[in-house]
Amino acid sequence: MSSYNAPLADMRFVLFDVLGAEAQFQRMGFTDATRDVLDAVLDEAARFTETVLAPLNGVGDREGCKLDQATGQVTTPPGFKQAYAQFVDGGWSGLTSPAEFGGQGMPHAAGVPLKEMIDAANLAWGNFPLLSHGATEALLHHGEAWQQEAFLKPLVEGRWTGTMCLTEPHCGTDLGLLRTRAEPLADGSYAITGTKIFITAGEHDFTDNIVHLVLARLPDAPAGSKGISLFVVPKRRVDRDGNLGDANAVRCGSLEHKMGIHASATCVLNFDGAQGYLIGQPNKGLMAMFTMMNTARLAVGLQGLGLSDRALQNALRYSRERLQMRAASGPKYPNKPADPIIVHPDVRRMLLTCKALVEGGRAMGYDAALQVDVAHHAPDAAEREQADALVGFITPIVKACLTEWGVECTYHALQCFGGHGYIAEHGMEQLARDARITTLYEGTTGIQALDLLGRKVMQLQGAGMKVFLGQVAAFCDAHGNDAALADFIAPLREKAAQWQQLTVQVGKRAAGNPDEIGAASYDYLMYSGYVVLAYWWARSVAAAEASAQSQAFKDDKRATAHFYFARILPRTLSHAAAIDSGVAGLPELAVDVA
Repeated sequence: MSSYNAPLADMRFVLFDVLGAEAQFQRMGFTDATRDVLDAVLDEAARFTETVLAPLNGVGDREGCKLDQATGQVTTPPGFKQAYAQFVDGGWSGLTSPAEFGGQGMPHAAGVPLKEMIDAANLAWGNFPLLSHGATEALLHHGEAWQQEAFLKPLVEGRWTGTMCLTEPHCGTDLGLLRTRAEPLADGSYAITGTKIFITAGEHDFTDNIVHLVLARLPDAPAGSKGISLFVVPKRRVDRDGNLGDANAVRCGSLEHKMGIHASATCVLNFDGAQGYLIGQPNKGLMAMFTMMNTARLAVGLQGLGLSDRALQNALRYSRERLQMRAASGPKYPNKPADPIIVHPDVRRMLLTCKALVEGGRAMGYDAALQVDVAHHAPDAAEREQADALVGFITPIVKACLTEWGVECTYHALQCFGGHGYIAEHGMEQLARDARITTLYEGTTGIQALDLLGRKVMQLQGAGMKVFLGQVAAFCDAHGNDAALADFIAPLREKAAQWQQLTVQVGKRAAGNPDEIGAASYDYLMYSGYVVLAYWWARSVAAAEASAQSQAFKDDKRATAHFYFARILPRTLSHAAAIDSGVAGLPELAVDVA
């Protein structure tokens, strides 16, 4: 059975030493977000996730969720509902929500370590409250006053949970094809009819109501994505005064049988004239939905990070204990019958790969969350605008890379166990199975790649990329003569310059053939992720050197950074070569149209 201990030391290092979060929070007006308060939040979050959620992870995988076909009700695995009650009683559901709706008003970045801990401890359980935050954001930014009063307060308090209902059986990412209908009713509400699939936490026994945010078409809507509206459709009817009524005409038709996250209820939801209310303007639903989607994409990136860290912890423990063979250079532990496998170079390669991706990825993901706070709360308008552009640019990188690395790390960790990793009792194969979904939901890696290159770089003329590259240049200039960073500054400058050159190159080719964007997008995304991570590793070394951390901690950061620059950053060479090959490197495949 795998275990989990929250990596509080590294979380604190990233928040306070690398990002200077306490000063940032104070500058943005979060006066309650002091170091003492944040330390207490981290400690209590670790206690809850380690002692309440982590022990349920294996139980959830074995038991899964159960659907009563007669009633359409879903029962979660033993202990899950009780854990949610503790989550709500602890005030965790409203940690970063506005105080006026019952939340604690903490900055978004203060909730990120909690999110990472939840996902590492029990990813499937964490999916139930996951989209409540996104629903809160959508209602906060686009809902009418009465909708905020009626729906936001119970969502923030955790009495209700939220969902995001986009996908339909005949269409996935191409939402312009959706068919769910919204017929206006005399009382100003709408009758929603259609089927949605892959709805995370679409039905469960945690709460007595679930708030579905549903994309649908009005009768006079134009075709395609320009004709989509967003509606709030509760499981139980809610009137304009917030009173809870009878069951609405929405029902779980089936649960998906999945490769992993067995304890997460992935539902087919059937809406049969269910009462709903329009959110925002007619035919402007995608704009409101993207408020939810971007929040969810950053959150899913953290899922990849959390699973990677848990896998690494267990692989490290096993590799230190498992005795097998002698080191090629001679026995390292002659008093033992064999050396622990951690002495073998290839095992170290896998462990260090996970360590470099986890610790660097933590800085990358936490900063993305901090930039969300800056975009909304910085005192200077120009700073808010820059941060907003940076968040838009970095979101597909965070979502895609942290989840792709999550798959890589969980498989490396499983490999450290050898055949034992394939056996369920160690819990490693569950982590590998659970990690696989993170690259798929909330937009596949391919979709993130198209969003990054096609929209954020080409369509928006690289506004966010310019902000990020400006940060890289400023950092390199500031530390150009710093002997402690001499091994990192030059290669970072080189990769940033090549990144710009590749961008121009793809842009020129795409002017002649738009397919060049799709041909380059995946490799461009991964190239981008490795350069971003190089920046965060260089910053981490600089922050460690300037901190009051122990010399052992500083040496460890430096050694891991050296490993990253020597062993992982060169992956950019293959991605650059693939980008250079262009669409010509992708021969057409025959299609059977018979």
